[in-house]
Amino acid sequence: MRAPSPSRVLIVAHQTADSPELAQAVARRVNDGACTFTLLVPARAHGLHGVPDPERHGISEAEERLEVAIPLLSEAAGEAILGVVGGHEPLAAVQDALNALGFDEVMIAMLPLRDSRWFRLELPRKVRALGVPVTEVITSAREVDHTAA
Repeated sequence: MRAPSPSRVLIVAHQTADSPELAQAVARRVNDGACTFTLLVPARAHGLHGVPDPERHGISEAEERLEVAIPLLSEAAGEAILGVVGGHEPLAAVQDALNALGFDEVMIAMLPLRDSRWFRLELPRKVRALGVPVTEVITSAREVDHTAA
C-alpha cells in the first residue's frame, strides 16, 4: 500500500512573508500531516512617481521578500520550500497558482485586520470561493504599507 501523497500548500504573503506568526503556522501545519509548501508573493503595484518601470519595481520587491522569507519558512517546514512571484492583483495571482500548479490548500498571511488591504478586499473569502480550504494567519503589527497585505 502506497503512502498518501503530501498535501500541497500555497502560502500567500507579502509584508508578512517573514513574520514569526507565519513561520509558526507553517510548523503547525507540518505537525498536522505530510505537506509541501510554495510561497507566493504577489508583486505590488506602484504609482508612476519617480519609478522608471513600476511593474518591474514591484517584481523586484517581491523577489527580495522571497529571498528573506524562504530560509525562515524552510526552517519552519523542515525542508526547502519553493517561492514564486505572482501578478499585481492578489486574487488573480492565487487563481493562476491554483490553476497552474494545483494546490490542495492555501495559507494567507495578513497584517492585523485594521491594517490589512487583503482583509478589506476579502481575499480569504474569495479564495475559499475557489473551492480550497484557507487558513488565515494574522500577524502582529509591523511597519505598515497600506498598499500591501
